[in-house]
Amino acid sequence: MKRLSAVLTVTAMLAACSTPTSRQDAPPDTGVPGAPAPGVPALEGPLVVPPLARLPDTAPRQLAGRWAQAGFAELPGWNADDMRGAWDAFLRNCRGLMRPTGGPLTAPARAAPRDWQPVCAAAADPAQAPDPADAAAVRRFLQTHLQPWRLLDAQGKPAANTVTGYYEPLVRGSRRQGGKYQWPLYAPPEDLLTIDLGSVYPELAGKRVRGKLEGRRVVPYDTRAEIAAASHRQPKALVWVDDPVDAFFLQIQGSGRVELAEGPGAGTTIRMAYADHNGRPYVSIGRWLADQGELPLAQTSMQNIRAWAQRNPGRVQEMLNVNPAMVFFSEEPVIDPEAGPKGAYAIPLTGGRSIAVDASFVPLGTPVFLSTTQPASTQPLNRLVFAQDTGAAIRGAARADYYWGYGEAAGALAGRMKQRGQMWVLWPRAAGQPKAR
Repeated sequence: MKRLSAVLTVTAMLAACSTPTSRQDAPPDTGVPGAPAPGVPALEGPLVVPPLARLPDTAPRQLAGRWAQAGFAELPGWNADDMRGAWDAFLRNCRGLMRPTGGPLTAPARAAPRDWQPVCAAAADPAQAPDPADAAAVRRFLQTHLQPWRLLDAQGKPAANTVTGYYEPLVRGSRRQGGKYQWPLYAPPEDLLTIDLGSVYPELAGKRVRGKLEGRRVVPYDTRAEIAAASHRQPKALVWVDDPVDAFFLQIQGSGRVELAEGPGAGTTIRMAYADHNGRPYVSIGRWLADQGELPLAQTSMQNIRAWAQRNPGRVQEMLNVNPAMVFFSEEPVIDPEAGPKGAYAIPLTGGRSIAVDASFVPLGTPVFLSTTQPASTQPLNRLVFAQDTGAAIRGAARADYYWGYGEAAGALAGRMKQRGQMWVLWPRAAGQPKAR
């Protein structure tokens, strides 16, 4: 009875603590703990493929999707996709595929490394790898080694779902609070707890909660309003941003770049990478503005919300506090301006070639052929992409979030993206149906 009582107690906490607040609902997957084994490729640098013996098999994880074998001729626009920009992304993805699997079930499912070892070994072999600048050669390599599998829904029909977009924003900030730089981006608080429930109760495998200690009790962590309160012991602020809406939407995207305009490091750009969140459920400030009669729901874009905030400076914190969710960050240097932030797969995202998926249907690291349309358009968007991220709202068969890249132009495309799409998973020919670990 004590065990059952404890299970019921932590289960009740899930409603308050476990709902992810941003697109990224977990820190990047770093693989198994500790240093990589000899021959296991690093996530940066040249691709090194370990022998199959150094990729021990781990317990399979059940995928929710069903599959139908297909041919490349069935992929809409397969021959029209310019593969010259895809090869580097394919090699980068192999670095992730060649890491050993294992770890808690709270981590998203990953593509089975042993299935991919022969393909990645061929990609790393100069005698077999195609010329990256030769689109036809890249396409031939993929067609030789990979087999398309169409993703089906629970009824066995071709799955179709919403495809949204995201991007990496750029905001202006300072390491010092002052003047117009008044909106903090916080590091994770020292008292924030993350509890893997499945490690204690197998019936709650895959569930975790965030909270803090209050005496001997674990209680939900503080809301955005509580953290913002002047009397509250606030987390460490990494930077201060000059616009509250910019700071808010950077949290929604899960990461972003900050141009340091004043103070230490002025003139440089750093990255705010997703580190954690307070476990509170996300609430839309756009819907709140609509419910208040401040803006029509169809007009609650980032630009219009920013304009409203400028007209109503005394109500900005009231608006932000409607959303109790708070995202915390870590600071990273921007080494390669063309590379995106690391997704849930610990691989830097590639603009136009990375997507966030529901990993219970498509395991991370899987190449996917995505068939959808351009933002707010019927113009086809058919591309080879890689499942390298997850998201709180990315749930269900064929649901995807398409990473557009960095900056304002990418943000404009991401903001208009709400299309229908279908998926074909590309899997090693010799390995049978897609598998997860």
